[in-house]
Amino acid sequence: MKHGKKYQEAAKLVDRSVQYDTVEAIALVKKTATAKFDETVEVHIRTGCDGRHAEQQIRGAVVLPNGTGKKVRVLVFAKGDKVNEAEAAGADHVGGEELIPKIQNEGWLDFDVVVATPDMMGVVGRLGKVLGPKGLMPNPKAGTVTMDVAKAISDIKAGKIEYRLDKANIIHVPVGKTSFEESKLQENFDALMEAIVKAKPSALKGQYLRSITLATTMGPGVKVNVAKY
Repeated sequence: MKHGKKYQEAAKLVDRSVQYDTVEAIALVKKTATAKFDETVEVHIRTGCDGRHAEQQIRGAVVLPNGTGKKVRVLVFAKGDKVNEAEAAGADHVGGEELIPKIQNEGWLDFDVVVATPDMMGVVGRLGKVLGPKGLMPNPKAGTVTMDVAKAISDIKAGKIEYRLDKANIIHVPVGKTSFEESKLQENFDALMEAIVKAKPSALKGQYLRSITLATTMGPGVKVNVAKY
């Protein structure tokens, strides 16, 4: 992959053979952000898990103390009183059965997170082929299948992010924007790492966290020292 001049200049600031301490890594990531827009700061965590085994799967959610810097659009599947509760809590879209053809046939996907009450999962299940591959299926572990839709919505809007292993057993999550102060990125990063460390599967033998890399949307990766975790 050929990188532009700005990327190459930014990459010179990073020593690829070094695992930086978090404070230095965050400062470097901010320094290497060169895009004209407010880039997202992402964390990529390579684990020693084998996600093919259910007992080594990692999936959960954590509320970042300073949010993600992104406006999150929430779709709620609910019925009865829960519709009003979801609307009052600030859901962007609320509905039921009638949304199925809109999503399935018209490709409507104007939302970032889907929340559902347990009694609606039969309906939502029919969207598995559309929502599943995009990581949008509601899941009890992530707190997105719940009767307490108001709490789910407020957590998501406040900066709740979901983490899970991809096919290569890596976790990719945003921890803020490059416009954030370093201390706020640090707080978000610490909250994420605390959750990831707690999520270590008991069945795992060997090293849990193989590498941690911080990067902006368009910038080079900065390796973080894994030793303290």
